[in-house]
Amino acid sequence: MIPTSIKRPRNVDVPRAAAILYGDWGTSKAYVIGLAFAVAGYSSFWLIASMCALVLLVGFNYMIVCRLYPDGGGVYASVRHRSEVISIVGAFLLIADYLVTAAISSLSAFAYLGVPHPEKFAAAAILAIGLLNLLGPKHTGGLAFLVSVPTALVVITLGIFSLPHLGQAIGHLQPLQGGFWHNWAAFVSIVLALSGVEAIANATGVMKLNPGTTEAHPSVTKTSTPALLIVMIEVCVFTALLGLAMHALSGLEIVNGDVNAPGAQGVRDYMLRYMGQIFVGATLGPGVGHVFAIAVSIVFGLLLFSAVNTSIVALISVQFLLARDREIPKVFQRLNRWGVPTLAMVLATGVPMALVILVKDISGLAELYAVGVVGAIATNLGATATDRTRPIKPWERGLMFFTFLVMAGIEITLLVDKPYARVFVITVLLVGLILRGLVHERRMKKETPPGLGGVPERLVANVSQPKPETFAPPGGESILCAVRSAGRTLDFSLREARKTDARLYLLFVREQRFMTEQDVRRKWQEDPEASAIFAEAKQKAGDHQPLFAYAVSPSAADTIVDVAATLGASRVILGAPQRSALINLLRGNVIREVSNSLPDDIDLLVYA
Repeated sequence: MIPTSIKRPRNVDVPRAAAILYGDWGTSKAYVIGLAFAVAGYSSFWLIASMCALVLLVGFNYMIVCRLYPDGGGVYASVRHRSEVISIVGAFLLIADYLVTAAISSLSAFAYLGVPHPEKFAAAAILAIGLLNLLGPKHTGGLAFLVSVPTALVVITLGIFSLPHLGQAIGHLQPLQGGFWHNWAAFVSIVLALSGVEAIANATGVMKLNPGTTEAHPSVTKTSTPALLIVMIEVCVFTALLGLAMHALSGLEIVNGDVNAPGAQGVRDYMLRYMGQIFVGATLGPGVGHVFAIAVSIVFGLLLFSAVNTSIVALISVQFLLARDREIPKVFQRLNRWGVPTLAMVLATGVPMALVILVKDISGLAELYAVGVVGAIATNLGATATDRTRPIKPWERGLMFFTFLVMAGIEITLLVDKPYARVFVITVLLVGLILRGLVHERRMKKETPPGLGGVPERLVANVSQPKPETFAPPGGESILCAVRSAGRTLDFSLREARKTDARLYLLFVREQRFMTEQDVRRKWQEDPEASAIFAEAKQKAGDHQPLFAYAVSPSAADTIVDVAATLGASRVILGAPQRSALINLLRGNVIREVSNSLPDDIDLLVYA
């Protein structure tokens, strides 16, 4: 057997990493600005400015986290080596965050689109996105990038048209009312803008390595740090700018926790759209202002839908990871034919749907939202700051511990002041700990050996060696043919190998988005489909027998490229795709992905 090292591809560069982060972090201004005004009226800018300062502080700390954990620095991964129990708590706090992220993002999208009964449309959208995820859609980072670019352009445009109104905004600005604790509670109610920062830490394992570093000693700071800086600056600058410019709007009134404007009711949940209509309309006319308001609705709606998809994918991944590590029942890692855990997808879709139908209000969801993300951030920073095994400078450690104390204070305040948030997060934690307890109890009763911990970093492609008497490897070129059936592509590759006297490798990739230990060790003899194809290849090959390669991988294209480069193939043969255009769109086109990643010295031949 020839082992070939196949790792999860590190193909996320700075723009993609920034887009993944912006898809969650950047959406916060869509609803935070309006929520802030509903809490503090014409003094809300001071709360927004304080929140932006906290975003800068947390963002700087996560630059350190990304530096320390280049293979994944999310709360579950970074805390697990310290304490399994704390890592479980952090994981379920993150699950609570993602559940509400999907709900609030979908509801906010339809609030911007201005449909009646937005909660019903939001639930339907969550269901549709969840069903699409049954097919295991890939490359969400690229999709997020495509959506984030027009959103950023719209935000910049809105900021430019807001500048002439800043003088009027400053004139309307009022000092904060009430004492420290009153304003602290108001500040705590809008810190949901922090949500999304965990996404960048979770993505370090797929970021491009710094030049000169290796998988043995990885570093991704040249990707993670610029991505964090770009998004952090955009979020802080434009949230503060638009939060101040909002004060230029005359006649805003707080009514039962919502905000009414002259001629427009309930603008709290679509404040940016209303600002665009007023500010652009004041400069270019009401007609242009109305068109720009529609543009704001569309681009923010798309970005918010992207955030829903990212949240559902993250929820599926976290549940699968917990099941793989035997922290929750193994049924959560049972995969469908497209490699997606069905039960994990059902929960990742069903719970946000229930939340959006039951709560129906962005303000109510915001209370549930903050308690999960703040708890996850506090857990991650607290565990990292107190970990003496990590190479952290003393001033960095001190700053991180200070940030942890602030986040812990916010979390305690949320748990004390927000009873629904308290019930929600305690329920999520109890369910998680009960599931973990049942798994461990069952394991103890069976008295089974502990087994292996998890999927190793390296996925192994099993390449079987033929008998010497049936095949003498020639000294010339090698051909790799990726097969999915015993059809004409297989026949063509056998003819080419015989004609050119080349060594032929037949590769069968069982594509699964999520991996288990058993998947990594599986051999082609245990896969009926691969066995049938290879048996027919043996029969047809005669005295020029091929070598058989088999792999289970989350990405067929990346595996094909890696195996071709490792085996030194001079040509890669692929068959034309038989899937429908819709399936190719949702799951990606293998030929295009292989073509984009294949080294220049390896030719790609597509047999149609």
